[in-house]
Amino acid sequence: MAVLDRDRIDGTTTPGATAARGAGTRVATAVRATASRAAGGRFSGAGLLLAAVATVVWSGSFVTSRALHDSVPPVQAAFWRWIVAILAVAPFAARATWRQRRLIRRHLGFVGLASLLGVTVYNTLVNQAGLTTSAGTMGMVMAASPVLMALGERLGGTRLGPRRAAGLLIAFTGVLLLVGDGSPASGPATGDLWIVAAAVCFASYSALLKRRPAGLGGPALLLSTFVIGALMLLPAYAVSLAVQGGFEPTAGTLGPLVYVGVLSSAVAFFAWNRAVELIGAARAGVVYYLQPVCVALLSWALLGEELGPLGLLCMALILGGVVLGTAGAGAGARARAAGSPVRTRGAGTRAPGAGRDPV
Repeated sequence: MAVLDRDRIDGTTTPGATAARGAGTRVATAVRATASRAAGGRFSGAGLLLAAVATVVWSGSFVTSRALHDSVPPVQAAFWRWIVAILAVAPFAARATWRQRRLIRRHLGFVGLASLLGVTVYNTLVNQAGLTTSAGTMGMVMAASPVLMALGERLGGTRLGPRRAAGLLIAFTGVLLLVGDGSPASGPATGDLWIVAAAVCFASYSALLKRRPAGLGGPALLLSTFVIGALMLLPAYAVSLAVQGGFEPTAGTLGPLVYVGVLSSAVAFFAWNRAVELIGAARAGVVYYLQPVCVALLSWALLGEELGPLGLLCMALILGGVVLGTAGAGAGARARAAGSPVRTRGAGTRAPGAGRDPV
């Protein structure tokens, strides 16, 4: 302390003081780096686990959509799914939603678009595809969503390097072969087109979550999108009811609706939204490529569906393209988890997640 005090008084610096300050700086830097890695690891681990939970649960929803195709009309299945989901989420999210009602009203455009993409359109398209497309095919096409997420990030300003571009090309080659029944030039089945459109909707929804308004909590966002999405479906539901009639409420119809309403909607959406917040849409999408494997196993065990050689080839192309196209996509997310500032276009530097409530 005497040496340091003399340095401050006479303005000189001794070698011992310089070495001490340098050592102190190195120790502080090492401590911060270790803490950052630990924090990043915790966030990444939790985010990956939540993404895996959502992926496995959603895999079952493709099987249930296929199982319901001859007993419940697609729009009616989608509508009652969200009614069940609202009842499941409301006890936990109603209070938070009411507290944030002004914030929701202020950002009604964002909430409305998220409701349209992730609730109203996406699930209805999946149910429509289930009329004519196997659960395995639906799962494989939906596996291309991570590549679409990466492409969406490129359109938003993120650089798309050669590796990700190659992954995009490989994955879409697999999708084209799958929907073209072995030849990209072949005309796809109608159900295949429906599930491709659903994949685009899901990718857009996941990318949109990254723009969630500051302060809008996950439970409030979840319940508000479910309610608004169900209201958007109401006119189509009324038309379907008038034209096609209702469905018979049996164990074979109510059981799958409870599954997709409680697990696939409430639990899986909660887990996915939180995963995207923790590790980003692109990195969560890497976990999503497990879905076609889960769907294939479930559809084989429960529905007797088989992939065949072409299906296995397409799965390899899609999964290979997804892994290649999204490799390294979580670097920015790891920096965010560690608390590093992120510079956004036209916006200076901010701490990611600042002002956001946890999901």
